[in-house]
Amino acid sequence: MRDLKDMENSENKDTEEYWLRGPVEGVPMLLQPATHALLQSNAELRKYLKDFPEELLWKELEGRASVGFHTQHITGVLDRMMTYAAGKALSEEQFEYLKNEGEPDYEVTANELYENFKKQVEQAIAYFKSISENTLKEERTVGRKKLPSTVLGLLFHAAEHSQRHIGQLLVTSTVLKARQEMIK
Repeated sequence: MRDLKDMENSENKDTEEYWLRGPVEGVPMLLQPATHALLQSNAELRKYLKDFPEELLWKELEGRASVGFHTQHITGVLDRMMTYAAGKALSEEQFEYLKNEGEPDYEVTANELYENFKKQVEQAIAYFKSISENTLKEERTVGRKKLPSTVLGLLFHAAEHSQRHIGQLLVTSTVLKARQEMIK
């Protein structure tokens, strides 16, 4: 098994997707796919936000969410899913973050948004390492309505949800940058 630093420093790090780099040390086998998806999301977000024009961060495209929203949202969802998986209720701070998701914050940079997501990914993987596979089937509830899920369901959702929004962010950022180039 390789640890996170080994995976990030791999010779083929730009061409090998994380799921092809082998297991992440310390993470239970059943959580390897979720770990790989989060690491892939983090790497792709870093790539797509590198040199992204700050003036386009909150620009919507065809009524779809902005790059800033997608980045804020995946950070918040990852934080909330880890809280629910741990069997805890959301804090007032998390509710405030949720309320403000999608509101343009022209004070924050693309790099700051990326660093916030990266920090959540690191915390999620540390949490994964602390989990026994025996707890993955334990029931958990989601939100004020207390909708049913399991620890595994929440962790899987956090990973696949991040990947889905990274795909949407890729399209939005690519089109916005292309349109900006056409105007120049």
